Amino acid sequence: MDAKTAIQQAKTTLGIEFGSTRIKAVLIDDDFQTIASGSFEWENQLVNGIWTYSLENIWSGLQTAYKELAAEVAEKYGEKLTTVGGIGFSAMMHGYMAFNKADELLVPFRTWRNAITGEAEEKLTDLFQYNIPQRWSIAHLYQAVLNKEEHVKEVSFFTTLAGYVHWQLTGEKVLGIGDASGMFPIDVQTKDYDKRMVNQFNALISPEALPWQLDELLPQVLTAGADAGKLTAAGAKLLDPTGTLQAGIPLCPPEGDAGTGMVATNSVAERTGNVSAGTSAFAMIVLENELSAVHPEIDMVTTPSGSLVGMVHTNNCTSEINAWMKLFREFADLTGLDIATDEMFAKLFNAALEGDEECGGMLSYGYYSGENITKMPEGRPLFVRSPESRFTLANFMRLHLFTAFGAMKIGMDILQKEENVQIDSIVGHGGIFKTPVVGQQVLAAVMNAPVTVMETAGEGGAWGIALLAAYLINKEADESLDSYLNERVFAGDKGSTIVPEARDVAGFDEYVKRYAAGLPIEKAAIEHLI
Repeated sequence: MDAKTAIQQAKTTLGIEFGSTRIKAVLIDDDFQTIASGSFEWENQLVNGIWTYSLENIWSGLQTAYKELAAEVAEKYGEKLTTVGGIGFSAMMHGYMAFNKADELLVPFRTWRNAITGEAEEKLTDLFQYNIPQRWSIAHLYQAVLNKEEHVKEVSFFTTLAGYVHWQLTGEKVLGIGDASGMFPIDVQTKDYDKRMVNQFNALISPEALPWQLDELLPQVLTAGADAGKLTAAGAKLLDPTGTLQAGIPLCPPEGDAGTGMVATNSVAERTGNVSAGTSAFAMIVLENELSAVHPEIDMVTTPSGSLVGMVHTNNCTSEINAWMKLFREFADLTGLDIATDEMFAKLFNAALEGDEECGGMLSYGYYSGENITKMPEGRPLFVRSPESRFTLANFMRLHLFTAFGAMKIGMDILQKEENVQIDSIVGHGGIFKTPVVGQQVLAAVMNAPVTVMETAGEGGAWGIALLAAYLINKEADESLDSYLNERVFAGDKGSTIVPEARDVAGFDEYVKRYAAGLPIEKAAIEHLI
C-alpha cells in the first residue's frame, strides 16, 4: 500500500535510537521503507569528571525528534500521526542509570564512555572468568560498591538508557537480551542472566550488608518478538506533548545499538557478522559455540534473539586516512587542481589496489586515542618507514587502508585462529565503503570472508529497531528473526559482494606481523611525544 494508506491504517512502525551524537526517529511502512524521520543533535557533557547526558536533554531530545517526524508526516501526507502499529526504542549500550524505590535517579547517568571502573573490571573478570569491560553496567555498579558511594544502599533498580526510556513510556522494567548482555553476562541456553555469576556477585558483596540482591535490581530479559508492554497515557504524553499520539501502541523489547546494527545489516544468523568502520570500528560475529577461554580483546554480547556474539571493538579506524586526505586536498587547492573530494578519494583508494601486497615494508598507526586491543593508553598518529621501504603513493594508500583495520585484525585472529570461529559472510557499513570495491576488498582480506555492502546498510539503528517493532506485530507463530529478515525485509536487497583474494589475505597477514612487532614504537611515541 502507499505511505498515506499505511499511516491511516497504522501499518507502520516507529523506531527511535539514542546515538552518541544524535537521537534519530524513523517511521517505516509495511514494505520496511522509511517514510518519515526526525532527529535531534546532542552530545555528552563532562560534569564533575563523569561523562553524562541530563534527563532534561533525554526528554527534550526525544520530543524534538518525534515532533520533526510527525511534522514531516503532516507535510508530506496530510495526516496527523495519531497511532502506529508498533514502537521500539534503542540506545547506546552499557552505562549506569540507578534509581531508588521512589523511581528517582540517584546519580547522574554514567555513559559507556566513562573509564572509571578499572578495579571492578579486573575483579569481576577474574571472579566470573568472563570478560567484563569497564563500560558494562555491572562494572559501574560494583565500582560504586568498592568506592563505598552513599547511593548504593538505596538502589532499587538499574538499567541502560534504552531500558529507562522504555520504562517511562510503558511502566515495564524490561530489556532486550542484546542490551541486557551489556549489563551482565547472559546464559544463552536460558536466555537470561547467568545464574552462576549472579550468585557469585551476591556472595562477593555479602560483606557489605547491602539491603538488596543483584537479581532484584536487574531489568527482566526479553528476546526479539516478545511483548514488552504498551504505550501508557502518560508515556504518550511524554513522547508527544501535543496529545495527538494515542496510548495502547505495543512496544518491542528495547535494544542496544549493537543489536539494532545487526538487524539493520541482516547479521543475526550464526556464522554471519557485520563490521562498522568509521572514526572507530567494531566487528560483530555471531558464534556457533561459546569461546574456550577468556579474551580481554573480545566482548561477549548477544543478538536480539539471544545468540552469542563475539565483538571486536577498536577506538580508531579512519581518522588518519581523513587527515591525509585533507593534506592532499590542500595540495590540490594550492596547485589549482580542479578535483572533487569524492573523486580524489576514489582515485587514491583505487591506487591502493596497485600497491605491494604487504604495503612495501612501511608501517603506520592511526591512533588518535588509546587502543584497548593493543593496550595503548593514549594515541599518537604515526607513520614509519625504513630507507629500504618502497615509498610509493600506491603503497602509502594501501598502508593506511590496512592499518585502519590493524587492531581489529589482532582481535579477529584470536577468534579465527585461536578459537576456530567460522565466518560465512560479513556486511560492511560506514564511510570507508563509500568508494566502491576498495574498502570491501581490504575488509575481505581482514576477515578472510566475503564482504557485502547493501544499500540499506546506511539506514542505521533507528531503522533496525523499527524492524524489530515490525517483527513483533507481524511475525508468524514460529517465525525466527533470522527468517523474517531474510525472507521479508532483505529478500530484494542482496547488495554487492566481494570475496577475499589470496594475494590480499597473505599480504594483510604479513602486514599485521609488522604491525604487532612495531607496537613498541607507538608506545615510545606516547612516552616521548608530549
